[in-house]
Amino acid sequence: MAMLYDRQDLFSRNTGGYTMYRIPGICVAPGGAVLAHAEARFGRGGDWDKIDIVMRRSFDGGLTWDAPRKLLDHRDYGEGPLHNFNTIVDHETGIVHALFCFGYARAFYMQSADDGASFSPPREITAGFEDFRDEYDWGVLAIGLPNGIRLRGSGRLIIPVWLSTSRSSAHRPNRCATIYSDDAGASWQRGEMVPDVVPNLNETGIVELEDGSVLLNMRNGIGVTRRVISRSRDGIGDWSIPQLDPQLLEPTCQGTLFRYSWSSGGASRILFCNPDNIDGEDAKGSSIFRSRKNLTVKLSLDECQSWAFAKVIEPGYAGYSALAVCSDETVLCLFERGDGASGDTDDHLTLVRFDLDWLMESNG
Repeated sequence: MAMLYDRQDLFSRNTGGYTMYRIPGICVAPGGAVLAHAEARFGRGGDWDKIDIVMRRSFDGGLTWDAPRKLLDHRDYGEGPLHNFNTIVDHETGIVHALFCFGYARAFYMQSADDGASFSPPREITAGFEDFRDEYDWGVLAIGLPNGIRLRGSGRLIIPVWLSTSRSSAHRPNRCATIYSDDAGASWQRGEMVPDVVPNLNETGIVELEDGSVLLNMRNGIGVTRRVISRSRDGIGDWSIPQLDPQLLEPTCQGTLFRYSWSSGGASRILFCNPDNIDGEDAKGSSIFRSRKNLTVKLSLDECQSWAFAKVIEPGYAGYSALAVCSDETVLCLFERGDGASGDTDDHLTLVRFDLDWLMESNG
């Protein structure tokens, strides 16, 4: 059987009345619809400019897509950014849970019971973040990215968050934690913070391991060019001392972690994706941020202890990414892609569809 690999641009710069689209997210809803979402940015396209949240849906595994629709309008919240839109898919209840932020100061929750055709009115959950203040007097909050998880045994919903004591746009210093719901999203509580051993960890991937423990894979913002991991037995507390993963390069960029299959389905397989590069400087000449390029997807067969297979999705400029797996085992990766020589990665949000045969065709 022929290997599967194809690609298309879902969102592109200077379309739909927006300057650019950033921060991709994608999930496969319980009924099979694929939901692709993004931050639609005005102005110069910065993190603090006015931002809406837009979504497209596919009903054929990502081959074709409906027109983009505005899911959330920033004007309903104020003059600022809606950002960090994340999803958790619950196949047991048929619900797509969604969490997002406004102005790096407020957090909200909503849900869809119809594969993303509609969502419940957003409900503010910022009070759950206020419970962090005695330990960490944050000035900035953010959720994810790009997704949370539902634990197999308990049904607990868990999503990573990060907080910063900064009161400016710098977002530093910062620390990671999780928030969770044990009542199907009706209420959200804080978990414990990851030990403050490696400073400036944020934008965290999350996966449940075979033994029921939870692994965080965190963006490392101090210029040490490796990803950072920490583990908890229940996903909300007693986090292990953060450790560098020597196999995962870190240009200081978001990365995404996603379980492809469980051992009960034949094999335990986990995917990871980020710009696999530590050379050069970013488009702004930062001494910490390296060039975001060489976007690579990797496959672990041993619960993230090693990465047996790797394949380059985009050798050029590429940034944030999100992963999902369809019912036919097709993998979807939505990522930021640049098509110029400037080093920017915000010209398109590009979708790649592939199967494991393509990924495992060669090692490295």
